[in-house]
Amino acid sequence: MKKKLFVLFLGLLVFLNANAQTKPNVIFIIVDDLGYNDVGFMGSKYYETPFLDNLSSKSTIFSRAYAACQVCSPSRASILSGSYPSTHGVTDWIGASSGIEWRKQNKFTKVLPPQYSKQLDLEFTTIPELLKQNNYATFFAGKWHLGNKGFYPTDQGFDINIAGSHKGHPSSYFSPYGMENITNGPNGENLDMRLAIETSKFIEKNKDQPFFAFLSFYAVHSPIQTTKDKWTYFRDKSEKQGINENGFAMERILPARIKQDNPIYAGLVSSMDDAVGVVLEALKKNNLDKSTIIIFTSDNGGVVSGDNFSTNLLPLRGGKGYQWEGGIRVPMFIYMPGGKAQKINTPVIGMDFLPTILELTNTKAKPSQKVDGVSLLPLLNQKKISKRSLFWHYPHYGNQGGEPSSIIQMENFKLIHYWEDGRNELYDLDKDLGEQNNIAKNYQTKEKKMWNNLNNWLQETNAKLPEIDKEHIAEKEEIHKNKVKTEVWANQEKNRKNMLKKDFQPNINWWGSQID
Repeated sequence: MKKKLFVLFLGLLVFLNANAQTKPNVIFIIVDDLGYNDVGFMGSKYYETPFLDNLSSKSTIFSRAYAACQVCSPSRASILSGSYPSTHGVTDWIGASSGIEWRKQNKFTKVLPPQYSKQLDLEFTTIPELLKQNNYATFFAGKWHLGNKGFYPTDQGFDINIAGSHKGHPSSYFSPYGMENITNGPNGENLDMRLAIETSKFIEKNKDQPFFAFLSFYAVHSPIQTTKDKWTYFRDKSEKQGINENGFAMERILPARIKQDNPIYAGLVSSMDDAVGVVLEALKKNNLDKSTIIIFTSDNGGVVSGDNFSTNLLPLRGGKGYQWEGGIRVPMFIYMPGGKAQKINTPVIGMDFLPTILELTNTKAKPSQKVDGVSLLPLLNQKKISKRSLFWHYPHYGNQGGEPSSIIQMENFKLIHYWEDGRNELYDLDKDLGEQNNIAKNYQTKEKKMWNNLNNWLQETNAKLPEIDKEHIAEKEEIHKNKVKTEVWANQEKNRKNMLKKDFQPNINWWGSQID
């Protein structure tokens, strides 16, 4: 074992030393709303991701990787800036209501979410801005959702922007897309594949200089769409695995999917993986597979409630928007040419990407730049990083059922503070990964210490807090919740059964994927 570790260390050292002069290329692949175990290499027996599975088998897999937030815009801003959401100010998905405007949602909640920044402000230095100073060509394709014009990818350090805008999801996954910064392809062209082809063109054009490509799939965000062939394949697979009579169970606010059995979503996951295969082939074709680092992750948990109620993440509780592990734990691996497979159980978080990429590319941060993450290079090299607490601050209501809350994680313990009533939940993740047993009353000393640490961090980062809604009417809130429980649950059960019927047809041309 020691000999193998030494060989791996030596290989990594040779790679880094060699590339101190030649500079490794970096491809960052992020999937929108992809859940922790929505991929084969993290244990899914339903979704199929052969290209990702093969690449991960030669990579460092991080089994306790976390997004910086349970929704997209804050996580993406944290990846690019290396800062916590409470630092850069983007604490909700851009476009969400807040303050008094929140009342217009007619959800009759106890608190009003605070105002938040509607863009990643230009004062925050991003990964591509720093790499450009190190003579890297930079490229962005896909979902941006970090501000309107003036705050687009080309305003934040990217030389090229394909399809990035203020939009958080596409109008269609098949051309015509009806989106900014991308021309429509032939009718029926797949958006995932188009983004992969554009990335491949950039790779070939810049094969003789160091480059940073940020491939940001709109998949697997709603609207979930796929081809008839892929739906048929996964619908038949659902039948072989056994179709349950009921597909949902009530979570605290919304019903949640209880099994991975959605053939439309499975087809969307599969198309994303096919697109990754195209990029990998481009690297191989241009002899760059031995000099390119590939990072893969998601921006938040998978959607078990809300949106299209697409997936299930058991044994994790909840999903996108939620304060539990399903909302913040994500799939992640880093591929290093010449490296060997390993799995790391150390908790890591989205802000760690910036310092990691800078160290891997021998790039310096600005002296005045505040970076909340740490480099993961020691973990890639079989060493350790210092123990630390991780924090989350989401003072908003998730469309998927999440509640305004803040979180601190210290080693295996996780404390969630709820802003509606000030209560705390405490979980031992080593013993209770599904967060079913709140042990706060049994560990009052630890609960108090963790809450004090969390509260101090919130004050240090000037985190904005929700305010009690003085016009809150408890009876109306209860009526709304009961309506959700009955109507939404029934509708989702109906939708699920419909998409699993043998004669299912969403429309005449399968969302535009079939062209006469």
